[in-house]
Amino acid sequence: MAFLSGLLSIGLLLLLTGYLFNISWLKNMQHDAQIAAAIMFVLIGVMHLVTPRKLTYMIDGWLPYALQLVLISGILEITFGIALLFPTVRTYAAWGLIALLIAMFPANIYVAIKQLPAPGGLPAAPWYTWSRLAFQPIYIAWVWWCVR
Repeated sequence: MAFLSGLLSIGLLLLLTGYLFNISWLKNMQHDAQIAAAIMFVLIGVMHLVTPRKLTYMIDGWLPYALQLVLISGILEITFGIALLFPTVRTYAAWGLIALLIAMFPANIYVAIKQLPAPGGLPAAPWYTWSRLAFQPIYIAWVWWCVR
């Protein structure tokens, strides 16, 4: 949910900036959505690299090489996030992020089933961990919409 809040906040801030200062390229919601997604995926990717051990619990015990997988996912999030900003590779970046979001979905299911705390010290309450699952399709739709 924090990720969605970031996407919406950044996107709306960019759009508002476009209208307030009459910056034509920021008046385009789809373009603002691309920038918001790029920023959020880069930020979350950096978090994966800076504090990987805080995320390994989501896959430790049922997938091998948990630390390496967290690091790889962080690198991919940063790479695909930055690539969203370049028209020539934007579609490939979107497909990469969509594949990554789908690949991470089982980890979110595992967190909900095992009633583990959500990443970032968020609550372990069942209502919260299960509700997080509903946001994954929204992130996928956001990425797809902002590049189509």
